[in-house]
Amino acid sequence: MSADRTLWLIVPAAGQGRRMGADRPKQYLTLGEQPILAHTLARLYQAFPEAVLVLCLDSDDAWFQPEWVPFARWQRVSGGEERMDSVLNALVAIAAQEDDIVMVHDVARPCITPDDLHTLYQAACRHPSGALLAMPVADTMKRASAECHSMRTEPRDGLWHALTPQGFRYALLLEALQSARCHQRLVTDEASAVEALGEQPLLVSGRRDNLKVTHPDDLALASAILVAQLDPLT
Repeated sequence: MSADRTLWLIVPAAGQGRRMGADRPKQYLTLGEQPILAHTLARLYQAFPEAVLVLCLDSDDAWFQPEWVPFARWQRVSGGEERMDSVLNALVAIAAQEDDIVMVHDVARPCITPDDLHTLYQAACRHPSGALLAMPVADTMKRASAECHSMRTEPRDGLWHALTPQGFRYALLLEALQSARCHQRLVTDEASAVEALGEQPLLVSGRRDNLKVTHPDDLALASAILVAQLDPLT
């Protein structure tokens, strides 16, 4: 981390994860003995112990426990109806400088590695339009009809899966999300808001095991990945 620049880590964690069909939001489902949220925060802390964490939680969240937060400097902000609302709430709540780097990471990606985190941070510092972890598409891509019939095969050249973290200078990200809200444009990640301003964030190739826990069978896969990552050969 740069000595003259604060790193802010924003973690949206106000979602309900209804696709999991569980009795609690997915960030509180356990991997081993810890909830997903605790694993994710631990990974972020391992890479950036001096960063400032901003945790976006539902105002009625009854599951969160502060002891899961390893950071010395952190604050809780109220989450919004959509992801972009949560991140914008966080940006407005912090006392950041224009050139500070803000990295936004999905709470449901507990398998992020310190190496990928450091690589993304350095790219975000260098590139004026910011950067995001991403992964080139490897599978054959199909265009489906409304009835889920395969209509045609789409060329995958130049296609990437967007991952997180995504990192940008504070002023740019704030402008991008405020513009999206002003134009009533729903964005599903920060990069798409920045792209709408005419910017071109840098795609940084990340590890394929940076899994986002979305469906019930992802829990077992995430657990296996966490165990495998402890093996120095992985």
